[in-house]
Amino acid sequence: MDFRLSSEQQALADSVASFCARDYGFEHRRLSLANEGGFSPDNWKLFAELGWLGAGLGEDAGGYGGGAVENAIILEAFGRALVVEPFLACAVLALQTLAALPKCDVRDQLIADIVSGEKLAVLAHNEFEARGDVELVGMTAFQDNGQWRLNGTKQLVLGAPAADWLIVSARAGPDVGLFLVAPSTAGVELVPYRTLDNMRAADIHFAEAPVHAVLALPGAALPAIRLGYAHAMTAMCAEAVGAMDAAILLARDYLKTRQQFGTPLAGFQALQHRMADMLVEAEMSRSIVFQGLASLTDSEPERQKAIAAMKIVVSSAAMFVGRNAVQLHGGIGMTEEHPVGHYYKRLFVIAGLFGGEAFHLSRLASIGTGFW
Repeated sequence: MDFRLSSEQQALADSVASFCARDYGFEHRRLSLANEGGFSPDNWKLFAELGWLGAGLGEDAGGYGGGAVENAIILEAFGRALVVEPFLACAVLALQTLAALPKCDVRDQLIADIVSGEKLAVLAHNEFEARGDVELVGMTAFQDNGQWRLNGTKQLVLGAPAADWLIVSARAGPDVGLFLVAPSTAGVELVPYRTLDNMRAADIHFAEAPVHAVLALPGAALPAIRLGYAHAMTAMCAEAVGAMDAAILLARDYLKTRQQFGTPLAGFQALQHRMADMLVEAEMSRSIVFQGLASLTDSEPERQKAIAAMKIVVSSAAMFVGRNAVQLHGGIGMTEEHPVGHYYKRLFVIAGLFGGEAFHLSRLASIGTGFW
């Protein structure tokens, strides 16, 4: 695998890094969080204008010719800056799921609307009982005089409070379909909330809610959802690498300036060893994200194995680096005003999102024995 970025990818990396350094400091983030949807609509419009929303999608699918590497580049930089816009939920999870579906007019128009920034759509797939299991779908879909309707509840739908469209998975008979629903539709109730890391999500209750359009009939939906989640987990792990890098640098700078017994804390060998361990964990995560990216074009069993291994390593490293970064700061690391605690919160959420370390260990052990 060639680890060097192409000239286009390097230009993208420079563009995202420049934006984060210039326009997304810690105070900018606070202002974005204060908006009604929990992020800045102006930033989202800028992401669309710069082509970032479609950077990870091939031209044949309605994007700008990129792929998973482009999404990883963007989200690694976003992880360093703690960007709160729902890029992962909309431009990766929802968009990659849509791109994996068979072509149809509704699907193509929705992709175009997301890439242009005109509409924000999210995948409503996760349920309480699933706990990371993509296959588990309890919501039901049925036809009433030719009109599809949905019953059930989706949990922790990222980005849902600001979404224009919900892409909802539901079981129609023995298999799963994907349905397009507007959040304002009768029979749809959103319960929005902030997650630990200050992102916005919602639980969504459907009571015979009418469907706007059918995106995938039973049989085509689950393969697309699996691939969408594989892309999302890889991009999210790249975000974790960026957040770990930033947390390590914060801890390093603090140890250089904070003194004890007339000596900077950076001079204490025990703390140097701690910093070295954090760096090793971050670099191991970076390496296994490369493996995850390479696996996205592999056959299903090999991809499952690589994605599960990646999530195990990154979840463990995220907890280790985040926890130690806060501890090395002492009491100030626990305050809301210091950024290091916010990095820990984001890393904590990433470690558990889409299935935690224990789930993916079990999944990795089960591959080849009928799991999935």
